[in-house]
Amino acid sequence: MTDAIDLLPDGVVVADGEARVTAVNAVAARMLDVDPVEALGKRLGDVLALSDHDGEAWTVANDPYVGLRTRTAVPEQTWLLPDGTEVLVTARLHRGERVGPVETVAISLRSGRGRARLDRDRSDLVATLAHELRSPLTGVKGFVHALLNRWDKLTDEQKKLMLTTAGADADRLSRLITELLDVARIDTGRLQLHKRPTDVGLRATRVVESLTVVSSTPVLLEIDEDLPKVDADPDKLIQVLINVVENAMRHGDGEVRVRVGIWADDPSYVAVTVTDEGEGIPAELRKRIFTKFWTAGSAGGSGLGLYIVNGLVKAHGGTVMVDDRPGGGARIVTTWPVHGPGTDSTG
Repeated sequence: MTDAIDLLPDGVVVADGEARVTAVNAVAARMLDVDPVEALGKRLGDVLALSDHDGEAWTVANDPYVGLRTRTAVPEQTWLLPDGTEVLVTARLHRGERVGPVETVAISLRSGRGRARLDRDRSDLVATLAHELRSPLTGVKGFVHALLNRWDKLTDEQKKLMLTTAGADADRLSRLITELLDVARIDTGRLQLHKRPTDVGLRATRVVESLTVVSSTPVLLEIDEDLPKVDADPDKLIQVLINVVENAMRHGDGEVRVRVGIWADDPSYVAVTVTDEGEGIPAELRKRIFTKFWTAGSAGGSGLGLYIVNGLVKAHGGTVMVDDRPGGGARIVTTWPVHGPGTDSTG
């Protein structure tokens, strides 16, 4: 058994019904600073040198041989190794009979660094989302207070500008909340699509018009004539277009181009190609940009946009491709299945 448990990535210590150690794998031996052969036959408490911050031993706090006869496990807890390193410890209690005495105790020790990294990632996520939510909310509050306090002193043009900007910030808040909900639905496989014949060109026009109102980045839109409609959820299609175009406006330089046309590789799809004039995306990063919370540079963002783009496009049966724009910059292509008699539009 020792050879087999040496292959496990976590530390393992096994003791019999008399609390005598019967096996220690190589990982546990390194963690506990013991010789795996010399440890055999010793008392479990002498080998399993784990303590909490108050100095209490694991075997004292969680004595696996006493307590309820129905107990079958010790839940995962954080304990300290002799050198002060944190480890995650859990145990299984094996009984010959359902309520009989414990005959074997198998204890697992896992490095706490992964948990610490996860906690840091979660803290970073909370901080990022708080910043992303606070920025537009601050704008909305500022303009609303200015309108309330200075209504009689503002011109109609100033009022219109403030309301337009506040409305754009409110839309940004709404989109971020929608993104968070969609991430949860994509992760759990509960994403619902309401497909119907949809005009991609019309949606692309609306997206470009709405984004250029609040940005100085020029966006050139090209739409092929006589495009067929695609089978898509119009709201999700718009969400994808907004994320891709905003990404190009945020991370690229110069002009952004959006082209809507039949996909050259397969005429049963309509392709939306968005290019920028920035530095492009290195080949080694092109898969990572579609992971959750991936951001690059100092342009900001929640890091959710392209993850959602990938999830939504694939849910429609389309594809997402990233490569270089001829002449420099990045190019992102999303494809959407053309609506036809055999297309399922109930999804």
